[in-house]
Amino acid sequence: MQARELERAIVDESVYDNTVARFREARIALPTFAQLADPTLIPAKVRDALAGVGPDDAHPLNLYRVNWYNDESRRGFAAVPEHVVLPKSLTGVDARIVVVFGNRFPMISAHKVLAAYGCLVPRIITGQFDPTRHRAIWPSTGNYCRGGVAISRIMNCRGVAVLPEGMSRERFAWLEDWVVDPSDIIRTPGTESNVKEIYDRCNELAKDPENVIFNQFSEFGNYISHYLATGSALLNVYNSMLEEAPGLRLRAFVSATGSAGTIAAGDYLKKQAGSLTVAVEALECATMLRNGFGEHNIQGIGDKHIPFIHNVMATDMVVAVSDRATDRLGVLFNSDVGRAYLGGRQAVPRETMDALQSMGLSSIANVLAAIKTAKYHDMGPDDVIVTVATDGAAMYGSERDLAMDKYFAGGFDEVAAGEAFGEHLLGATTDHLLELSHADRERIFNLGYFTWVEQQGMSIEEFRIRKDPRFWAALPEIVSDWDRMIDEFNARTGALESV
Repeated sequence: MQARELERAIVDESVYDNTVARFREARIALPTFAQLADPTLIPAKVRDALAGVGPDDAHPLNLYRVNWYNDESRRGFAAVPEHVVLPKSLTGVDARIVVVFGNRFPMISAHKVLAAYGCLVPRIITGQFDPTRHRAIWPSTGNYCRGGVAISRIMNCRGVAVLPEGMSRERFAWLEDWVVDPSDIIRTPGTESNVKEIYDRCNELAKDPENVIFNQFSEFGNYISHYLATGSALLNVYNSMLEEAPGLRLRAFVSATGSAGTIAAGDYLKKQAGSLTVAVEALECATMLRNGFGEHNIQGIGDKHIPFIHNVMATDMVVAVSDRATDRLGVLFNSDVGRAYLGGRQAVPRETMDALQSMGLSSIANVLAAIKTAKYHDMGPDDVIVTVATDGAAMYGSERDLAMDKYFAGGFDEVAAGEAFGEHLLGATTDHLLELSHADRERIFNLGYFTWVEQQGMSIEEFRIRKDPRFWAALPEIVSDWDRMIDEFNARTGALESV
C-alpha cells in the first residue's frame, strides 16, 4: 500500500520547483516533525524571532508554534505541556485524570492545526501540491478545517473549509476572517453526525484537478503527527508527574475518536508505558458500541463511520457519553453561578476552575469517559489517566446559549448547578462502556468496510492491511525520511537563513 501522503521521494520535480520558488519568495520555513515533538530542537534564532510574532498572526514563523509546548500566553515555550490534574472534588474518583490543553496552539486555539500541518507538508516536500495553482480542501466536523485554512494561508496557498452548516457560530466567524474568499467556506447539510455528506461534497470537488482533498479521516499524516507529537507530549506530562510521585502508573489514554488522529497517541503510549487506549463516542450515535446512528452535539468528534486511520485492533475500550451531559456541564463550567457552586459547595480549587475554560464540548466528553474508565477499573490514587482538551470553551458560547434554552428554561441557579454536577460528574456510571474482546475489535474494524470500500472506493487490500499491527508499527518510521526532505526543502528555499 502506498498512499499519496506516504511518499518518501519527490513525485513531480516541476511542482516541487514551483513550491520552492513560492516559499523562497514568501520566506516560509518548515519545521520538522521532530521539532514539533520537541521544540528544544527549534533553532535559537527562530525561537528568538517568534517573540515578535503574535500567536494568531498569519505569519510563517507560527508554523513553529504548532506543538503542545506553548505556554498560556501562546508566545513562549513551556518545559512541560500545560495541563491540569483534576481533583476528586470534581471527578468523584481517586485516579488522577490529567487534561492537556489544546487551546495553547496558535491561530485556531485548538490542536487540530497540528493534524493539518501533518497532512499538508508531506505533499509539499514530495512535489504533490503546488501552492501556485492547487486549492487545499479541508473536510471537517470541527476544528480541522480551521487548522487547514490557517496552515494554507501561512503557506501562501488557497484553503477551502468543508463543514456541516449546523456547527457553532464561532467556527464560522473565525473562518470568515481567515479565508481568502467567502466561497472558500462550503456548508454541507446537517450537523456533527453528517460525515458522509462532507465526503459526498469532497467527491464532487475532487473532479476538478486543481482541488486536492486532505481528508483527515483517511490521511496517515494525521495519524503519524499525533502518534509522534501528541504521544510524546503526553508521555512528557506523565514523566513530569513521576518525578514528584515515583509510584504512579499510566493506566489509560482517553480520546474521542473524531478523525482518529489524536487517538493515535494511544499507540505511542501503549508502546512506551503499556497503557490502555479508550475510544470515546456520542451515546446518541453509538457507532462502535452499538453499530448505531443518530445525531448529537458533541462537536468535533464525528461518527456514523469508522475512520480509515483508526487502529481499531489496538483499541481496548469504547465509552459513550451523552451530549446532554456535555451541554449541561458546559453551562456549569462557564457560568458565574456554576463556578460559585463548584468553588463553594464542592470546594473545587481555584486552579481547577480556571482550567475549565480550556475545555470545549469534546473535552468534557473526554473527561467524563475518563471518570467512567476509572470507575470501571477501580483505579486508585496512584493511577493516571491522560486525555486532551482539543479546544476551549471560547468556541461554544452560542452552544451554551442553546443549552440554556433547552435544559435550563427556568434559569440556571444553584439548584440547577447541583443537579448537573450530581447527575453527570458524581453520578457518572459504568454504563454505555465496553471492554473490547478480539471479536469486538473485528466487528468494529469490519464496520469500516461500508464507508471505505463500498462508498469511497478503497481496494479491499488497502482496507485489510490495516488489521495487521505491523502496518501501524511501520508508519512512524517514515518521519526520518520526511524530516530529511524538510531540511533539504528549507535549504533550497533559504527561508531559515533569512530569519
